[in-house]
Amino acid sequence: MEPRIQKVTVVGLGKLGACIAAALASRGFDVVGIDLDPFKVDALRRRRAPVEEPGLQEMIERASSRLQATTDWGEAVAQSDAAFLVPATPSLEDGSFSNDFLLQALRAVGGEVASQKKSRYLFVVNSTVTPGSCDAGFKPLLEETMNGKCGEDFGLCYNPEFIALGDVIRGLLEPDFVLIGESDEQSGALLEDINRRLCTNSPAIMRMSNVNAELAKISVNCFVTMKVSFVNQLTAVAARLPGADARVVLEAIGKDTRIGSSYLKAGLGYGGPCFPRDNRLFQYVARATGAEAALAEAADRINEQVNQRLFETVRAHARTGEAVAVLGLAYKPNTSVIECSPGVWLCERLAQEGWSVLAHDFAAGEAVARALSNGRVRVCSDPQQVFQQDCRTFVVTCPWPAYRDIFAKAGPLLQPGSVVIDPWALLEGIAPRGRNLVHVCVLA
Repeated sequence: MEPRIQKVTVVGLGKLGACIAAALASRGFDVVGIDLDPFKVDALRRRRAPVEEPGLQEMIERASSRLQATTDWGEAVAQSDAAFLVPATPSLEDGSFSNDFLLQALRAVGGEVASQKKSRYLFVVNSTVTPGSCDAGFKPLLEETMNGKCGEDFGLCYNPEFIALGDVIRGLLEPDFVLIGESDEQSGALLEDINRRLCTNSPAIMRMSNVNAELAKISVNCFVTMKVSFVNQLTAVAARLPGADARVVLEAIGKDTRIGSSYLKAGLGYGGPCFPRDNRLFQYVARATGAEAALAEAADRINEQVNQRLFETVRAHARTGEAVAVLGLAYKPNTSVIECSPGVWLCERLAQEGWSVLAHDFAAGEAVARALSNGRVRVCSDPQQVFQQDCRTFVVTCPWPAYRDIFAKAGPLLQPGSVVIDPWALLEGIAPRGRNLVHVCVLA
């Protein structure tokens, strides 16, 4: 029988790492998570989710005693035959990613593997990295730290996840495909076996060299950003073409299997912690190799133009001196993350231009209140508060489904002449009528 890995260490218990640890343990693996933050470790020890993510708490409870946590490197390595490494890889000014935290983690784990004389230990990098990092950075560091040879004395694999915040658990258990970069065939086979036992949907598993997997990871996200920007390019054209409706066009072209309907939805631009920075990373790699990334660069320009079109639409309808309500501050529903959020961008821009802003989000309100110190932006804890002010302009910047229900009942609360700017068409068919309300779905 081929060797199998049963005991796993997960390094980094953030939004992805905590979910990976819980998912593996819930599927029968013995997992020990390690993090330098004692709060996260203590939370897992008490069977509590260290971060907010739908379904994570339930998965931790199902994992039971198979999921442990520690701040001690020696303890973590002693209880495992593989380490999944998920430290942060922050973006640098040139668009590349910093590997500093990953290198520290690899050095710590590698040192313990060497001192404990573990053979054929498997290192699995899950964090998104600049292509070339495994071969040029991680492999030589581990070989030096462990005084061994990669592919013989230990294995090094790259196994990035394609997940969306708010849907991480399903993304881990039911991925469209699994991407594996491998230093050698045996290491790739061990990691493939782990993923086949983890996943519940029998996905395709694509194995390749580490550098190909690194490039494939950012290529997926870069392609999606281009698709989103095409949608926004089309909506800009349709808005200026009499009788045209971008949503009708998008529904039609999505039937073509060469295009597909995924991400073909009119709305705002892309945001969050992955798409914008992975797109910039692809541009960095192109420049570093002497190539061009004209499509990726154009996708970013269009994404910036969408925010500006949103602002211009608000300015065209909002009365000077009155408050503007911005509803939805997270970059997408079901998360509190506000990185590259259109709603936060709009709040800041309106405040800079002199408007008073009433803002609300079902999860990200506290994060925005901490991030925005400008006294012109008031973050409301209850969405009903925005109807109690002198406000006639409402902008839906994140399509939380609950806003649809709120507006369906908001007729008596709206002042005459109110405007709801709704790029997502969230309120289509239910927007309150009868009080001279304007429902705007198309950006100027």
